[in-house]
Amino acid sequence: MRTITIEQIGNFRDHLIEQERCAATVGKYIHDVKEFMRWMTDTRFDKSVVLAYKTYLCGKYAPASVNAALSSINSFFNFMGWYELRVKSIRLQRQIFASEERELTKAEYERLLMAAQRKKNKRLYLLMQTICSTGIRVSEVRSVTVEAVERGRADIQCKGKRRTVFFPPQLCKLLRHYIKEQKIKSGAVFVTKNGNPLDRSNIWGEMKGLCRAAGVAEKKVFPHNLRHLFARTYYTAQKDIVRLADILGHSSVNTTRIYTKESGEIHRRQIQRLGLLLC
Repeated sequence: MRTITIEQIGNFRDHLIEQERCAATVGKYIHDVKEFMRWMTDTRFDKSVVLAYKTYLCGKYAPASVNAALSSINSFFNFMGWYELRVKSIRLQRQIFASEERELTKAEYERLLMAAQRKKNKRLYLLMQTICSTGIRVSEVRSVTVEAVERGRADIQCKGKRRTVFFPPQLCKLLRHYIKEQKIKSGAVFVTKNGNPLDRSNIWGEMKGLCRAAGVAEKKVFPHNLRHLFARTYYTAQKDIVRLADILGHSSVNTTRIYTKESGEIHRRQIQRLGLLLC
């Protein structure tokens, strides 16, 4: 039988930080372990309890969410050397097509931009264009600095990897004007009223506030979907998934493939254009 303590979780957090995991990943892993800890009715447990928790998760969450939680817990067990407690993830059938209900279209993106303009939220208007025209992660927005705009590129360190992200000339022109207008001398371009770099929750909340005015479903509007739109648009134009993986900062093109899935409707039209049916 095993027991999880707050001290062990703290040591696990320190271990993840030493491995240079990003703050969001560390937070997710710790949250999932604490959720398992809270779920247990007894402080002592064995693998049967872990399997029961897996069953509980399966009844409440989508398979991908279940696997994400199990991955966090298994990582904690690995750290503790409790290898006998690890459980298998749920086998998922590979999804061939992207969900049209979740993916943001270019037309919807443009409506969000117009809504931001009508609300006179220039910061959000430029921020969305910056993410969507470069493919950066929302956590990397703080790398868009006055100095980076002057160079026309940002050197980004994320998940133990370093890459250079180039800004389109038109974006640089827009940002330089904004920087001058806001009298920002150095550092992050997108900041709060207190001068702190915008974080994920700031950006998420402001984007959600555009949904009704833009006529776009809320479930489609979140910062990472702008990165998805960049990836799909780039791949459609260039058909170079290896280069796209480099631009997005992915270690594996298998991760990049998730971003380049087309909708079932697009696939249907492509099949129709093959001209293999006689009428």
